[in-house]
Amino acid sequence: MNHLEQIRIFVTLVECQSSTKAADKLGIAISAITRRMKELEGRLGVQLLQRTTRRMHVTEDGEFYYQRCKQILEDLDETESQVKMAAGELSGTIKVATPLSFGIGHLSSAMSAFMHLHEQVTFDIDMSDRQVDIIDEGFDLALRIGQLEDSSFRARKLAEIKHVVCCSPSLLKRYGPINHPNDLKNMPVLCYSNIKQPTRWRYKDQQANSHSVSLTPRMLSNNGDALNEAAIAGLGVICGTTFISHRAIAEGLLVPVLTEYKWFDMNLYAIYPQTRYLTARVRAFIDYLISRFGEKPYWDQCFHRVK
Repeated sequence: MNHLEQIRIFVTLVECQSSTKAADKLGIAISAITRRMKELEGRLGVQLLQRTTRRMHVTEDGEFYYQRCKQILEDLDETESQVKMAAGELSGTIKVATPLSFGIGHLSSAMSAFMHLHEQVTFDIDMSDRQVDIIDEGFDLALRIGQLEDSSFRARKLAEIKHVVCCSPSLLKRYGPINHPNDLKNMPVLCYSNIKQPTRWRYKDQQANSHSVSLTPRMLSNNGDALNEAAIAGLGVICGTTFISHRAIAEGLLVPVLTEYKWFDMNLYAIYPQTRYLTARVRAFIDYLISRFGEKPYWDQCFHRVK
């Protein structure tokens, strides 16, 4: 009997808290999981899990065994990764979750370039604005935009995410100059709905004092690209991310306003579970993203006026 296989199944079962989820993650039958767990508990002579019709509970012995086995698997994966890395070869699959617009606009090209550099690396990408469960869904890392609140994960900052207030030239001509954030109250605005208080735009003035302006939107959307297109069409003012709006601004389709203010305060992070090690391929990919985006992301190059 392969003891390592039993250990992997046990650790996965504890983390998924469901035989069905564990079977899906491992690509084996539920009956195989049940059989292996009986063999493992029989070999150890202790009960690791208590099962009811509704829930699965880890026993005290099971919790101790899980922590040690998890560390063993992490050490094994790291050792294999280090050996492959020393040989100059990264391999294996990186499972990544990313916001939709950023994934299409920027991560796709970064991922393709990384795969050209490391031909044995494959990707499993989830592009969605939903908040994925990194552990239960088996992601190696997730890209998140905003301010970090969950301390149960580790994070590395990839880039600052700037926001710019902008509108079409025709809208600006129709409504006149926008000199102060309060002027937005008299204009049609387009708001991103996938944040807390989407109709309240936060900003800092030149002295770094925090303020906000509450607005009545003409349009709400959970997708930044949709808002960007609506702004280009002259339907309203947006406070959008520069990684979405940069092309339209460079082409003169959108005009930045109120650039002396800093809107919102967000960063792009790579977050991952609190494990002792990252595999070499995941660590290398994060390092690559930092070098590619960095302190001055390429999408901000034409925004010298955006503060």
